[in-house]
Amino acid sequence: MTDKSKICLLIILIVSFAVFLLGHGLTADNYQYFLSKRTPKILAMILASIAIALSSFAFQTITHNRILTPSIMGFDALYLLIQVSIVFITGSLSVVALNPYINFSISAFIMVSFSTLLFHFYFGSGRRNIIVLLLVGVVLSQLLFNIANMLVMMLDPNEYAVVQANMFASFGTVSKQLVYLCIPIILLAAIALFKHANVLDVLWLENDNATSLGVDVPIVTKRALLLSALLIAVSTALVGPVLFLGLLVTNLTREWFTTYQHKTLFIGCSLISMLALLSGQVIVEHVFALQTTLSVVINFIGGLYFLRMLLKNQIV
Repeated sequence: MTDKSKICLLIILIVSFAVFLLGHGLTADNYQYFLSKRTPKILAMILASIAIALSSFAFQTITHNRILTPSIMGFDALYLLIQVSIVFITGSLSVVALNPYINFSISAFIMVSFSTLLFHFYFGSGRRNIIVLLLVGVVLSQLLFNIANMLVMMLDPNEYAVVQANMFASFGTVSKQLVYLCIPIILLAAIALFKHANVLDVLWLENDNATSLGVDVPIVTKRALLLSALLIAVSTALVGPVLFLGLLVTNLTREWFTTYQHKTLFIGCSLISMLALLSGQVIVEHVFALQTTLSVVINFIGGLYFLRMLLKNQIV
Protein backbone atom coordinates (compact mmCIF):
# COMPACT_ATOMS: atom_id res chain seq x y z
CA MET A 1 0.00 0.00 0.00
CA THR A 2 1.40 3.38 -1.00
CA ASP A 3 1.56 6.36 1.33
CA LYS A 4 -1.21 8.11 -0.62
CA SER A 5 -3.43 5.04 -0.22
CA LYS A 6 -2.72 5.02 3.51
CA ILE A 7 -3.69 8.69 3.78
CA CYS A 8 -6.94 8.01 1.88
CA LEU A 9 -7.69 5.06 4.19
CA LEU A 10 -7.10 7.22 7.26
CA ILE A 11 -9.42 9.92 5.91
CA ILE A 12 -12.17 7.36 5.28
CA LEU A 13 -11.84 5.97 8.82
CA ILE A 14 -11.80 9.46 10.36
CA VAL A 15 -14.92 10.52 8.47
CA SER A 16 -16.65 7.27 9.47
CA PHE A 17 -15.95 7.72 13.19
CA ALA A 18 -16.82 11.43 13.05
CA VAL A 19 -20.14 10.73 11.34
CA PHE A 20 -20.90 8.00 13.87
CA LEU A 21 -20.16 10.29 16.83
CA LEU A 22 -22.23 13.07 15.31
CA GLY A 23 -25.17 11.03 14.07
CA HIS A 24 -25.62 8.29 16.66
CA GLY A 25 -29.11 8.44 18.15
CA LEU A 26 -30.24 11.48 16.19
CA THR A 27 -33.91 11.91 15.39
CA ALA A 28 -35.96 14.63 13.72
CA ASP A 29 -36.84 15.97 17.17
CA ASN A 30 -33.41 16.06 18.85
CA TYR A 31 -30.85 16.55 16.08
CA GLN A 32 -30.48 20.32 16.58
CA TYR A 33 -29.70 19.96 20.27
CA PHE A 34 -27.27 17.05 19.93
CA LEU A 35 -25.47 18.49 16.92
CA SER A 36 -24.94 21.76 18.79
CA LYS A 37 -23.28 19.78 21.59
CA ARG A 38 -21.37 17.24 19.53
CA THR A 39 -19.96 19.46 16.79
CA PRO A 40 -17.71 21.56 19.10
CA LYS A 41 -16.47 18.34 20.72
CA ILE A 42 -15.47 16.86 17.35
CA LEU A 43 -13.83 20.12 16.31
CA ALA A 44 -11.90 20.24 19.60
CA MET A 45 -10.61 16.72 18.97
CA ILE A 46 -9.50 17.65 15.46
CA LEU A 47 -7.77 20.83 16.62
CA ALA A 48 -6.04 19.10 19.53
CA SER A 49 -4.93 16.19 17.34
CA ILE A 50 -3.40 18.53 14.73
CA ALA A 51 -1.63 20.65 17.36
CA ILE A 52 -0.24 17.69 19.32
CA ALA A 53 0.79 15.71 16.23
CA LEU A 54 2.62 18.54 14.45
CA SER A 55 4.32 19.92 17.56
CA SER A 56 5.46 16.48 18.72
CA PHE A 57 6.76 15.42 15.31
CA ALA A 58 8.69 18.65 14.78
CA PHE A 59 10.05 18.48 18.33
CA GLN A 60 11.35 14.94 17.78
CA THR A 61 12.99 15.96 14.52
CA ILE A 62 14.79 18.84 16.22
CA THR A 63 15.94 16.72 19.16
CA HIS A 64 16.63 13.60 17.02
CA ASN A 65 14.90 11.46 19.62
CA ARG A 66 11.72 9.40 19.21
CA ILE A 67 10.54 9.53 22.82
CA LEU A 68 10.66 13.27 23.42
CA THR A 69 7.57 15.47 23.12
CA PRO A 70 6.95 19.15 24.01
CA SER A 71 5.53 18.03 27.37
CA ILE A 72 9.12 17.46 28.52
CA MET A 73 9.51 21.25 28.53
CA GLY A 74 7.01 21.43 31.39
CA PHE A 75 3.79 22.48 29.66
CA ASP A 76 1.67 19.85 31.40
CA ALA A 77 3.13 20.70 34.81
CA LEU A 78 2.73 24.43 34.15
CA TYR A 79 -0.90 23.97 33.09
CA LEU A 80 -1.59 22.03 36.30
CA LEU A 81 0.11 24.73 38.38
CA ILE A 82 -1.97 27.43 36.66
CA GLN A 83 -5.23 25.62 37.39
CA VAL A 84 -4.26 24.94 41.01
CA SER A 85 -3.10 28.54 41.51
CA ILE A 86 -6.33 29.97 40.12
CA VAL A 87 -8.42 27.96 42.58
CA PHE A 88 -5.94 28.50 45.43
CA ILE A 89 -5.84 32.29 45.01
CA THR A 90 -9.33 33.18 43.82
CA GLY A 91 -11.42 30.18 44.94
CA SER A 92 -13.36 27.60 42.95
CA LEU A 93 -16.42 29.84 42.62
CA SER A 94 -14.60 32.91 41.33
CA VAL A 95 -15.11 34.37 37.87
CA VAL A 96 -11.54 33.48 36.93
CA ALA A 97 -12.10 29.80 37.74
CA LEU A 98 -15.59 29.47 36.24
CA ASN A 99 -15.35 31.67 33.14
CA PRO A 100 -13.84 29.54 30.33
CA TYR A 101 -12.63 32.58 28.37
CA ILE A 102 -10.67 34.02 31.27
CA ASN A 103 -9.28 30.62 32.25
CA PHE A 104 -8.22 29.87 28.68
CA SER A 105 -6.68 33.30 28.16
CA ILE A 106 -4.66 33.12 31.37
CA SER A 107 -3.48 29.56 30.70
CA ALA A 108 -2.53 30.17 27.07
CA PHE A 109 -0.83 33.50 27.79
CA ILE A 110 1.28 32.12 30.66
CA MET A 111 2.34 29.00 28.74
CA VAL A 112 3.27 30.92 25.59
CA SER A 113 5.13 33.51 27.67
CA PHE A 114 6.91 30.74 29.58
CA SER A 115 8.13 29.08 26.39
CA THR A 116 9.12 32.40 24.80
CA LEU A 117 11.18 33.45 27.82
CA LEU A 118 12.74 30.01 28.10
CA PHE A 119 13.78 29.91 24.44
CA HIS A 120 14.90 33.55 24.48
CA PHE A 121 17.10 32.93 27.51
CA TYR A 122 18.52 29.77 25.96
CA PHE A 123 19.25 31.12 22.47
CA GLY A 124 20.31 34.51 23.79
CA SER A 125 22.94 32.94 26.02
CA GLY A 126 24.95 31.80 23.01
CA ARG A 127 24.55 28.10 23.79
CA ARG A 128 23.38 25.87 21.00
CA ASN A 129 23.28 22.47 22.69
CA ILE A 130 19.65 21.29 22.59
CA ILE A 131 20.36 18.82 25.39
CA VAL A 132 20.92 21.72 27.79
CA LEU A 133 17.49 23.12 26.88
CA LEU A 134 15.88 19.71 27.45
CA LEU A 135 17.54 19.34 30.84
CA VAL A 136 16.35 22.81 31.85
CA GLY A 137 12.85 21.83 30.75
CA VAL A 138 12.93 18.63 32.79
CA VAL A 139 14.10 20.47 35.91
CA LEU A 140 11.47 23.20 35.51
CA SER A 141 8.78 20.60 34.85
CA GLN A 142 9.58 18.78 38.08
CA LEU A 143 9.78 22.06 40.01
CA LEU A 144 6.40 23.26 38.73
CA PHE A 145 4.83 19.89 39.40
CA ASN A 146 6.10 19.86 42.99
CA ILE A 147 4.80 23.40 43.60
CA ALA A 148 1.40 22.39 42.23
CA ASN A 149 1.33 19.35 44.52
CA MET A 150 2.21 21.53 47.52
CA LEU A 151 -0.69 23.88 46.74
CA VAL A 152 -3.03 20.93 46.20
CA MET A 153 -2.25 19.67 49.70
CA MET A 154 -3.34 23.05 51.07
CA LEU A 155 -6.65 23.15 49.20
CA ASP A 156 -10.07 22.47 50.62
CA PRO A 157 -11.33 19.02 49.48
CA ASN A 158 -14.27 20.60 47.67
CA GLU A 159 -12.00 22.95 45.76
CA TYR A 160 -9.64 20.10 44.96
CA ALA A 161 -12.49 18.42 43.10
CA VAL A 162 -12.57 21.42 40.75
CA VAL A 163 -8.83 21.16 40.15
CA GLN A 164 -9.03 17.41 39.64
CA ALA A 165 -11.50 17.91 36.79
CA ASN A 166 -8.86 19.97 34.94
CA MET A 167 -6.01 17.51 35.46
CA PHE A 168 -7.10 15.38 32.50
CA ALA A 169 -8.12 16.28 28.97
CA SER A 170 -11.85 16.93 28.63
CA PHE A 171 -13.57 17.19 25.26
CA GLY A 172 -17.16 16.97 26.46
CA THR A 173 -17.13 20.20 28.45
CA VAL A 174 -15.12 22.37 26.06
CA SER A 175 -16.69 25.73 25.25
CA LYS A 176 -18.05 26.11 21.72
CA GLN A 177 -16.88 29.71 21.48
CA LEU A 178 -13.36 28.74 22.60
CA VAL A 179 -13.19 26.06 19.92
CA TYR A 180 -14.05 28.56 17.22
CA LEU A 181 -11.54 31.02 18.70
CA CYS A 182 -8.75 28.43 18.56
CA ILE A 183 -9.40 27.39 14.95
CA PRO A 184 -7.50 30.29 13.30
CA ILE A 185 -4.71 30.21 15.92
CA ILE A 186 -3.96 26.51 15.51
CA LEU A 187 -4.41 26.51 11.75
CA LEU A 188 -2.08 29.50 11.23
CA ALA A 189 0.59 27.96 13.48
CA ALA A 190 0.18 24.60 11.75
CA ILE A 191 0.56 26.18 8.31
CA ALA A 192 3.66 28.07 9.44
CA LEU A 193 5.20 24.85 10.77
CA PHE A 194 4.19 22.98 7.61
CA LYS A 195 6.13 25.53 5.55
CA HIS A 196 9.29 24.42 7.37
CA ALA A 197 8.78 20.82 6.25
CA ASN A 198 11.50 20.87 3.57
CA VAL A 199 14.03 22.36 5.97
CA LEU A 200 13.11 19.80 8.63
CA ASP A 201 13.81 17.07 6.06
CA VAL A 202 17.40 18.31 5.95
CA LEU A 203 17.57 18.88 9.71
CA TRP A 204 16.71 15.20 10.20
CA LEU A 205 20.19 14.41 8.80
CA GLU A 206 21.74 15.74 12.05
CA ASN A 207 22.83 19.31 12.69
CA ASP A 208 26.32 19.11 11.19
CA ASN A 209 25.04 17.71 7.91
CA ALA A 210 22.21 20.25 7.82
CA THR A 211 24.68 23.10 8.39
CA SER A 212 26.92 21.86 5.59
CA LEU A 213 23.87 21.87 3.30
CA GLY A 214 23.16 25.51 4.02
CA VAL A 215 20.56 25.29 6.81
CA ASP A 216 20.76 27.88 9.59
CA VAL A 217 20.19 25.32 12.34
CA PRO A 218 19.78 27.74 15.31
CA ILE A 219 17.21 29.87 13.46
CA VAL A 220 15.23 26.88 12.21
CA THR A 221 15.36 25.25 15.64
CA LYS A 222 14.13 28.41 17.36
CA ARG A 223 11.24 28.91 14.92
CA ALA A 224 10.15 25.28 15.10
CA LEU A 225 10.34 25.27 18.90
CA LEU A 226 8.28 28.46 19.19
CA LEU A 227 5.62 27.17 16.79
CA SER A 228 5.53 23.82 18.61
CA ALA A 229 5.22 25.64 21.93
CA LEU A 230 2.36 27.78 20.62
CA LEU A 231 0.49 24.73 19.29
CA ILE A 232 0.85 22.67 22.45
CA ALA A 233 0.08 25.65 24.72
CA VAL A 234 -3.18 26.51 22.95
CA SER A 235 -4.18 22.84 22.72
CA THR A 236 -3.49 22.23 26.42
CA ALA A 237 -5.33 25.40 27.45
CA LEU A 238 -8.31 24.33 25.31
CA VAL A 239 -8.79 20.66 26.31
CA GLY A 240 -6.18 19.88 28.96
CA PRO A 241 -3.08 17.64 28.85
CA VAL A 242 -2.98 14.36 26.91
CA LEU A 243 0.35 12.92 27.98
CA PHE A 244 1.12 10.00 25.65
CA LEU A 245 -0.77 11.01 22.50
CA GLY A 246 2.20 12.75 20.88
CA LEU A 247 4.56 9.86 21.61
CA LEU A 248 2.03 7.35 20.29
CA VAL A 249 1.05 8.98 17.01
CA THR A 250 4.52 10.14 15.97
CA ASN A 251 6.05 6.70 16.30
CA LEU A 252 3.09 4.98 14.66
CA THR A 253 3.51 7.40 11.76
CA ARG A 254 7.20 6.55 11.38
CA GLU A 255 6.44 2.83 11.49
CA TRP A 256 3.57 2.92 9.00
CA PHE A 257 4.75 5.45 6.41
CA THR A 258 7.76 4.70 4.25
CA THR A 259 8.73 8.26 3.33
CA TYR A 260 11.06 10.64 5.14
CA GLN A 261 9.41 13.78 3.77
CA HIS A 262 7.86 15.87 6.53
CA LYS A 263 5.06 17.14 4.31
CA THR A 264 3.65 13.62 4.03
CA LEU A 265 4.56 12.69 7.61
CA PHE A 266 2.92 15.81 9.04
CA ILE A 267 -0.32 14.96 7.23
CA GLY A 268 -0.14 11.30 8.17
CA CYS A 269 0.66 12.04 11.81
CA SER A 270 -2.24 14.51 12.08
CA LEU A 271 -4.64 11.99 10.57
CA ILE A 272 -3.47 9.18 12.87
CA SER A 273 -3.88 11.54 15.82
CA MET A 274 -7.44 12.39 14.72
CA LEU A 275 -8.24 8.70 14.30
CA ALA A 276 -6.85 7.92 17.75
CA LEU A 277 -9.00 10.56 19.47
CA LEU A 278 -12.20 9.86 17.50
CA SER A 279 -11.97 6.08 17.81
CA GLY A 280 -11.02 6.45 21.47
CA GLN A 281 -14.10 8.58 22.07
CA VAL A 282 -16.27 5.91 20.44
CA ILE A 283 -14.76 3.34 22.81
CA VAL A 284 -15.32 5.60 25.83
CA GLU A 285 -18.96 6.33 24.94
CA HIS A 286 -20.15 2.97 23.58
CA VAL A 287 -17.87 0.38 25.20
CA PHE A 288 -17.13 1.85 28.63
CA ALA A 289 -20.42 3.80 28.76
CA LEU A 290 -18.62 7.01 29.83
CA GLN A 291 -17.25 5.32 32.95
CA THR A 292 -13.77 6.56 32.06
CA THR A 293 -12.24 9.46 30.14
CA LEU A 294 -10.59 9.59 26.74
CA SER A 295 -7.29 10.77 28.19
CA VAL A 296 -7.14 7.69 30.44
CA VAL A 297 -7.62 5.39 27.43
CA ILE A 298 -5.01 7.24 25.36
CA ASN A 299 -2.48 7.31 28.20
CA PHE A 300 -3.00 3.60 28.89
CA ILE A 301 -2.45 2.61 25.25
CA GLY A 302 0.41 5.10 24.91
CA GLY A 303 2.07 3.77 28.05
CA LEU A 304 1.93 0.21 26.72
CA TYR A 305 3.34 1.37 23.40
CA PHE A 306 6.17 3.18 25.20
CA LEU A 307 7.06 -0.01 27.07
CA ARG A 308 7.03 -1.88 23.76
CA MET A 309 9.49 0.65 22.33
CA LEU A 310 11.77 0.23 25.33
CA LEU A 311 11.71 -3.55 25.03
CA LYS A 312 12.56 -3.32 21.32
CA ASN A 313 15.26 -0.69 21.97
CA GLN A 314 13.58 1.85 19.69
CA ILE A 315 14.20 4.85 21.89
CA VAL A 316 16.52 6.72 19.55
